[in-house]
Formats: sequence, structure tokens, C-alpha cells
Amino acid sequence: MTASRTSAPLWGIDLGGTKVECAIMDPANPSRALHRLRIPTEAAQGYEHILGQISLLVSQLCEVSGLPRPKRIGVGTPGVTVPMNGLMKNSNTLCLNGKSLATDLSLMLGCEVLLANDANCCALAEATLGAAKGHKTVFGIILGTGVGGGIVVGEEILVGPHGICGEWGHNPLRGEETPCYCGRQGCLETVCAGPALEKYFASRSGKFLRLPEIVKLAASAEADAVATLERLRGKFAEALGAVVNILDPDAIVIGGGVGNLDLLYTPETRAAVQKHLFNDRFDTPLLRPALGDSAGVFGAALLTA
Repeated sequence: MTASRTSAPLWGIDLGGTKVECAIMDPANPSRALHRLRIPTEAAQGYEHILGQISLLVSQLCEVSGLPRPKRIGVGTPGVTVPMNGLMKNSNTLCLNGKSLATDLSLMLGCEVLLANDANCCALAEATLGAAKGHKTVFGIILGTGVGGGIVVGEEILVGPHGICGEWGHNPLRGEETPCYCGRQGCLETVCAGPALEKYFASRSGKFLRLPEIVKLAASAEADAVATLERLRGKFAEALGAVVNILDPDAIVIGGGVGNLDLLYTPETRAAVQKHLFNDRFDTPLLRPALGDSAGVFGAALLTA
């Protein structure tokens, strides 16, 4: 997936639950957007409204850039597209599930539409342009309000016949029983996502605090805050160890709000991961993302390269 395959501008859309963003990239210099706009998704108003917002955004960007509508556009989505039937599934923007999003957008926009999971788009951008550039096999993590992942090999996203390649957030952890929105129990997302950590702290302390406040308390050695972050370290290490045993990636990029925590990059966390490996060392680099909130929309644009 290299940007040099085409000389036409690359168009990408990052479809989020609260905002939808569109960017145009120059394939000769894909690390910087030529033009970029975002508007509210307004997902509560339903599926047809989301389609309308995307169409509005593309029209606005055509006007701002002076460019015609593209022949191809990449879209990063919450959830995944089922390869066998083209329908969306597993999206936390619930009105997308069961819809033929690629087909409907293609008809509305008058161009070919290529879809990929938003975590896959982030992983692709970081593997191609960002922190993991030059590494062959990259596992990209989204660790924030939810937990997701994507696998990129040779600058190509792995998808799989079910469309779920890299979805480590819904692997169960030993001894965990918290119900997950996916219908199962004890998923990594119910343990290591930001809201899950906040709930755990509240269950111990009787106080609800946002994660940044919990981190500040842990720095002052407050017991419940320290226990919350140690739980994150241990469970993250257990889950990541399983991925490394199967995939053994050349690099791991940790994105998302929880992924900003210094705790995840320490020698103590690396040692905790190693305990779960079928190996006596853990040498894989754990990388902070280089592209920030650009990764999703850049990765979507790279789908068309």
C-alpha cells in the first residue's frame, strides 16, 4: 500500500461517532494533508443523516480545494464490513450495522468507495508514514474509549474472511466476567478501555474520576489509583502477550487516549508482557503514534493509493 501507485490526489474520510473528517493528500508528499475539513456526524439522527453529512463534507471540500469529486475515496469506519455480503457489523454507531455502507456511499457520492475499520486505517498510516515506517509486520493498537487493533504486513492491511483480523479488544481475559456490548463477557475492552478503568477505580474508592485524575492520584501513591493502573499494566500485558505469541510483529504502535500513558512504555510493562511469551525476551518496540489524530483519515486516504 504505497502512495506512489497513483499521481491523483488521495481522498480519505474518517467516520467517527461524533465527527466525520475528510482530507485530501498529495501522493508525492502523503504525510501532510493538502486540505482538511470536519463536521459533526450527528449519528443520533440516523443512518440516512450520516450519509448526508458525508456527502455535504465532500461537497464542501471540493469547493474549498477547487478539485472535482474524486473517482475513489477511502473511508475509515467504526466496525467492519463483512467480506461475503458487504454489510457493516460490530459498529458502536449502531445505525451502521446491517447497512451496505460502501454501496450506499458510492451511489450518493458518484465514485468508488473503499471501506476499512478505523483501527486498520490508523495502523496502515502509522506503518506507512508514521512511527512504524520501515517495519514489515506492524500491530496497531487503539486503546481509548474502546479497544481495537489492526495488522499491517508489507504496507497491506490484513482483513480475513470474517473481516475481524486484529480485533483483539474482544478477546476474553482470564477471570474477567464483565458483560460486553458484543454479547460476551470479560473482553479486553471491558477491562483496559478508559471507561472500564474509571469504573474499576470507582468500585474500589467509591468516587468517580476521569482517567487523567486517576493518573495524577497514582503519582501521589494513592492506593486505589495505583491499583487501577497496575490492573491496566497486568491485563494489557496478558492480552498483548497472546498477540505476540501468535503474530510476533516487528513493531507495535499504541494509539488512543489510554495509549498516551507513560506506564505502557516502561521496563516494568515490558517485563510483564515477557512473562506471557513463549520466549525469554521481549524485544519488540512499543511505539507512540507519530501522526496523532491524522492517522485515521490518512490511513483511509491510503486505501485508494
